[in-house]
Parts: sequence; structure tokens; C-alpha cells
Amino acid sequence: MMNKKLNKKIAVFVKEKYGHKEAITYLREHFKKVDIFKGQNGDTFPRKSYENEYDICVSYMSPWIMPEEFLSKIKEFAINFHPGPPDYRGIGCTNFAIYKNEKQYGVTAHLMIHSVDAGRIINVRRFPVSVNDTLLSLTNKCYRHILKQFYKVFDYYLSKNLLPQTRERWDNKLYTRKELNDLCKVDFNMTKKEIERRIKSTNFPNMPKAWVNIYGYKFEFKDSRYE
Repeated sequence: MMNKKLNKKIAVFVKEKYGHKEAITYLREHFKKVDIFKGQNGDTFPRKSYENEYDICVSYMSPWIMPEEFLSKIKEFAINFHPGPPDYRGIGCTNFAIYKNEKQYGVTAHLMIHSVDAGRIINVRRFPVSVNDTLLSLTNKCYRHILKQFYKVFDYYLSKNLLPQTRERWDNKLYTRKELNDLCKVDFNMTKKEIERRIKSTNFPNMPKAWVNIYGYKFEFKDSRYE
């Protein structure tokens, strides 16, 4: 016998990454109305999303920062699944975790407010980082753990009609696009170890890599060991 679907409207914002299809299928199995908005980095926020009123908003690896105008219309809650633990907020979190040789990383489910990675945390899922992990392998670990976290959060919500609670808090540090761009810069005054750290922490398929400027020419590093 199928479970009765909740009579609630959900807006789901996704990038087509690992787990997004499973997450959408789950929501469609449990809620009557689920609207999907897909996009890639650089896409304009979908204006069509303003045409309806939603009870719940889900940002699942979304390429967009949710506009305050849209969030203010959500009746119940808006939740984001962030590919980083509470001490890694903002842009390029996995990059900096690799650069700092972290031994542990994680993913965070939190409510969305107008500030980036600042809403109340409802769940954190941590996992070990191997010395052999690359930026790509760590990112893929995040994707797998986010799907597990998604199931845990919504299973809890459906069984209790409320969201999980935790005492976890965000760190004050917010990584910026400028810091990530600066991480890509390499020069000949750096040690070999420092250059290798920067190459490893920025080498990702189809994304800008570490680079060096020589006589006005920009040379980008690519190392297949890290892909």
C-alpha cells in the first residue's frame, strides 16, 4: 500500500549532480505537488518560480543563491544541503579543505535566510578525508553523503512533522570568490610543496586550474593524477 502523499507544494532547485534524481523521486513519492527548477552555474534565477506559492523550498546542490524576495514567500521552511561542514562556509570549501590537508570533512543541512550559509543548522554529517583524496574524490564523497543526509532529514520530517535539531553552529569565516581565485595563483617564489598543494587543491575537471604568469602569458596547470 502506498503512503498517503502530503498535500504540500515544494519548489526544488537543483544542479544535475549525483543524487538529484533520487532526491526528486523521493519528494514526488511523498508530496502532492513538486516543481523542479534545474540550472547550471551562471544561469539566471528562474522567474517562473515566483508564479506559485510554496510550503517548502529545497536547494539540492543548487547553482543559485535564493533571493530574499522568494524565500520570504515560503510558508513552512526552506532548506539547503551544503557540501561542507559548518566551519567551511561560502565558496570553494572543498578546495580549501584539500589545501589545508584536513583529516575530516562533512556536509551540512540548514535553513536558508538572506545571508549565505548562515541559517539554522539542522543536521551535520561528517566523514574522514584520505591522504589520497583529490578535489574530485572529496567532492564525490560530498555528493554521496548529501543524498544520505537528505533521506535522513526528510524521513525525520515525515515521521515527526518537524525538522531535526542540533547544537551545531556556523564558523564566522566565510570563504570568498577572491580567496578561491587567489588560491589558483602560483609564482616562482613559492616552495615546491606550496605549489603542489595549490595544484592539488584547484585541479578539477572543466574548472579553472592553478596558473602562473610568465612575461604576461598565463599558463594553467593540469595534472591527471588529481582527476
